[in-house]
Amino acid sequence: MVSTVVPKTLAGATPEERLGSVGITPGSMLDVRRLGALANTYAIEVVLFFEEDLVRTRTLDSVREEYGHIPEFERPYIEVNRFLAFTRENDPSFEATMDAFPLRIEIVTVGEHLPAGSDGKPVLFVTGLMPFLDELDVDAPPPEIIS
Repeated sequence: MVSTVVPKTLAGATPEERLGSVGITPGSMLDVRRLGALANTYAIEVVLFFEEDLVRTRTLDSVREEYGHIPEFERPYIEVNRFLAFTRENDPSFEATMDAFPLRIEIVTVGEHLPAGSDGKPVLFVTGLMPFLDELDVDAPPPEIIS
């Protein structure tokens, strides 16, 4: 028997209210691992950007249209759980490093869209900006992780 996980539903009338109910609001800074967990729990599409200009001036769909033909790990963005899986596979000390120096993502956009190949049902999405290495605050206290 195949088991399928049904994502939990978020309360609220708008995408902003539903995402805000779990602490995802534009301008907030969230631990990358928390974003991954929330993406899994609530079927939220979380996309991390490496380029500030793209995440602040373009729509997620327009960026995907422009860069979709480029190999995944060469694009200026990546889905949060692909980032986490890749990093965990390639760095056995990832969790310890994240405990000591949390990787906080700035939430830039929240919304809802129809992804390519969708069944016509809108999906909640979040775009976030990855910090540059020189911007990491190694003296900041660890963020609260809420499951």
